[in-house]
Amino acid sequence: MGQAPVDDIQIRYHPNSGRPMQVHHFEDYRCGPGAPPWRPFRTRIDFKVAELAHEAALTHEQIDQLIRLIHRSRCELFTLRNHKDVRNTWDAASYKLTPFTKEEVVFYHRSLWDWAIDLLQDPEVGPHFVFDAQQLSKFDGEKFVRFIHEPWTANMFWEYQSKIPADAKPLAFILYADKAKLSSFGCAKGYPVVARCANLPTAIRNGEGLGGGRVVGWLPIKHSGKPAFVNFKNTVWHTSFLKLLACLVPLSKLGSSVKCWDDIVRIFYPIILILSADYEEQVVMALIRGLMGKFPCPICLVPREELSKISNVHRLRTSVDAKALRAQARESTTLEVREQILSSESLRDVDNSFDTMEHTNVFRALSFDKLHFNNEGNFDHLWTELQKWIADSGRQAAVQIDNLQIASFESFPRWRNLNHFDQVVSVSFSDGTKYEDISKLIVFTAHNVFQRDVDPHVYLLLRCIRSYVELNMYASLEVHTEDTIRDGRNTLSKFAELMDVYTADLSEKSWNFPKIHLSAHLFDDIEAKGVTRNYNMKPNEKMHGPLKDAYQDRTNFKNFAEQILRYNHDSLIAEYIRSKVDCLDTQNLSLSDLPDLSEADELELTESTDTQHFSLGSWQATKSFADIEITEFRFIKVNYESLIDWRAETGAIFAKLLLVFTCTVGNVQYPIALTLPYDQPVGAHLWKDKDFKFWRVKAKPRASAECFLVQSIIHSCVLAEDGTRPNEFLVVDTTDTDMFLRMEEIHDALDLPL
Repeated sequence: MGQAPVDDIQIRYHPNSGRPMQVHHFEDYRCGPGAPPWRPFRTRIDFKVAELAHEAALTHEQIDQLIRLIHRSRCELFTLRNHKDVRNTWDAASYKLTPFTKEEVVFYHRSLWDWAIDLLQDPEVGPHFVFDAQQLSKFDGEKFVRFIHEPWTANMFWEYQSKIPADAKPLAFILYADKAKLSSFGCAKGYPVVARCANLPTAIRNGEGLGGGRVVGWLPIKHSGKPAFVNFKNTVWHTSFLKLLACLVPLSKLGSSVKCWDDIVRIFYPIILILSADYEEQVVMALIRGLMGKFPCPICLVPREELSKISNVHRLRTSVDAKALRAQARESTTLEVREQILSSESLRDVDNSFDTMEHTNVFRALSFDKLHFNNEGNFDHLWTELQKWIADSGRQAAVQIDNLQIASFESFPRWRNLNHFDQVVSVSFSDGTKYEDISKLIVFTAHNVFQRDVDPHVYLLLRCIRSYVELNMYASLEVHTEDTIRDGRNTLSKFAELMDVYTADLSEKSWNFPKIHLSAHLFDDIEAKGVTRNYNMKPNEKMHGPLKDAYQDRTNFKNFAEQILRYNHDSLIAEYIRSKVDCLDTQNLSLSDLPDLSEADELELTESTDTQHFSLGSWQATKSFADIEITEFRFIKVNYESLIDWRAETGAIFAKLLLVFTCTVGNVQYPIALTLPYDQPVGAHLWKDKDFKFWRVKAKPRASAECFLVQSIIHSCVLAEDGTRPNEFLVVDTTDTDMFLRMEEIHDALDLPL
């Protein structure tokens, strides 16, 4: 093993897969005619016109007018006659994929099993399925270090495959449920259930194609104003959800054979691997009593008064224990005794629909939601607390943070994928993405406003925020190794320690709320189910947009659920047929010797200088000096090996890019970057440099500009000027997770002197 090349990838498959262990070199490891695909539309142009009318949400009159115009000049057989003909053809096409079913209790759903079979038998989606659990490791020169990303590389997938017959495969589902505001003022609401298949890679599973998320149910909404009504509301929810799960329940015990896209018959056992939901929905899924219960956490039995003590460990809930406690309570002779038994673990006297699934533990399936628990949860509380301190400090503090000082939000350098703010102090409500960007920058703009000795309380809060941001960066990683999980747990402990000090004496508010406690389960979830993007709610909430548009454009605002779901299913069918038509076009194109010139206008005018590392673009006029030609470029794109995924060499210096050009001598072209190095010795480091993990750099005089080969560029970064130290800058390590890991390596390699 010690002779294996550095960076080799080892894949150990589950024993039941019958597949031997494999080792790949790093560079090799990377993740026929029949019926026309537009059927039952009579011709291809019939489908294209119907698809256009569907996407544009045309009225019946507009569809009729469109068809009349098309019939006036025909170049291809066009058979549609009116909107009714379009509607009838859509209805005929609806059975290409699993349609919705309406139950007696107003609950619409489509068969989860039939939907999964649609994917397994699709020739475009099917080849991307992963059926066997894997344990992946990367050789670091001394040992193989395990890493986790997709669900099948984590522990729960492996454990489940160990419980089913050796010749069977796990078919893992990810389910999401949350209310969606359909009208502008939120008077009309929907309650969609979205399913994704955990056997598919993230790029497909979280994408918008056929293998992406699918609305599989529409739950009834019951408004409750009295505590006595809550059990009824939960009963309706789980009774409805049981109808959705009914097709999977017997298969989870006995399995089922499916002939897949490759004509191979496989035996599958379904499992609900991940439940993606915010806290309110997790309370309903777990059937606990929520904020007012003695034990508000849906994962463990932490007392309500200890929620802020993140480091404390408590007994985990299990489906077996919950069922046993309900059975014990129902054997009691009085309602009072029954209530005492159930309230001892904050459970409700309702049967949980997920208990019908074999090997599904609802409490373990519930997952950490970074969007609501961190961005719109923990930071929302920290931000409100900081705003209170800023207000108490007077208007000058707010003005300095917003736009007065050099390192204010208004003057902060603009950066790709980072929101730019003119002012933030008055922001009291925002979406999760903007809150996340504020959290990344606030310490860099406020550290000169509040001093360690003068404002110790606010300074401590800023340290808490910095520690929270580091924790959120670890939560955002797209690949985790044993090392990053260990470092993440250490960061969580540090955050907990700082919050314990701050909340003990300095804060007037109660910090005993569930979202801060749920951070304690973050890295357990990563080890069990993979990285957080596997259960992030953002891709699911993105699907609310089309549902809202359908409500606004395609319904009469009465009994709208059925109208929305019919439109949603039509969209799925259109997407399905479109993918088949595109596949046919690709196949026909591959048989042709003619180049495709239809996309010539879309070619990017960039010159690929070195496709393995960088490309230059936006070139200027070439200038000649004797036998040397120089061409200036104003665009550069650098491809680098991400530390999110793999480790790389360090020892870099920081520099400001002044000019990029190529110098041609003879027939050899040299891409060159003119830079101003920021490696001048800085002054004495301050306490806040260590408290906030600042990395200081200082620019050399302009005359010290140096030329480097463009191949030397490793990564772009943002520098925030420190107004109190002339010509000194702070490296902003929170712009993305890769930059964060690179700076962590630099900090670990060099102890910061004080």
